[in-house]
Amino acid sequence: MSKSNRFYRNLVNETSLTCFQVLVAETDLLIYANQDLTQKAYQRVVSYRNQIESFIYQFPAFATTLSPWTTIESTPDIIRQMIHAGKCAGVGPMASVAGVIAQMVGEDLRQYSAEIIVENGGDLFLCKHQPLNVGIYAGESPFSQRIGIRLDGAGCPFSICTSSGVIGHSLSFGKADAVIIRSRSAAIADAVATATGNRVKSREDIADAVQFAKNIDGVDGVLILVGEAMGAWGNLEIIAMNV
Repeated sequence: MSKSNRFYRNLVNETSLTCFQVLVAETDLLIYANQDLTQKAYQRVVSYRNQIESFIYQFPAFATTLSPWTTIESTPDIIRQMIHAGKCAGVGPMASVAGVIAQMVGEDLRQYSAEIIVENGGDLFLCKHQPLNVGIYAGESPFSQRIGIRLDGAGCPFSICTSSGVIGHSLSFGKADAVIIRSRSAAIADAVATATGNRVKSREDIADAVQFAKNIDGVDGVLILVGEAMGAWGNLEIIAMNV
């Protein structure tokens, strides 16, 4: 989804924290924290992007492969997390790039802010002690912006990542309006959202896709929306949103 069209950001109803945006090339973060940490966040994004770009310079196929990547010793932690997530989900490592950047920047900022939310392309890393309602944008689905997820803060930090086969610019081979995965690892949530979405060609695929995600270690919840059909499992409290 283009940077100018990220209207789904309005679906996070957070007003108690300071909000700021960090833009570095294709990375576009919206961050909520106890104070404005723009400069510190910018430095971390640049650092992590440099690590990924340097690895791709050495191994160009890392950027394009759709298959899990073989672990290479002495790689940066961000690369190892991407490789691990890809192996867990059966997809290429770049399927987790948005989520892992959100989490690693968020983890770094926690030393300056007790509460933190980092959004990157619809993927969320959260450490929020008070309940938070997050709306769901699912394209033309009748559920779009009418339902959301209530996050009570228990077990934070954790991540909520989304994949869609009909909206946004991320590669997907499926037709789901939205696939949402909850995990303590944003890399796993992002990669599994992609892999699960790839399995959904129609509403008849929802049950099998939910089972696929459920069976992956580290996945705590899954929600799949296809038109008027829905499938869910795990630690996701679905709520009605005011429209």
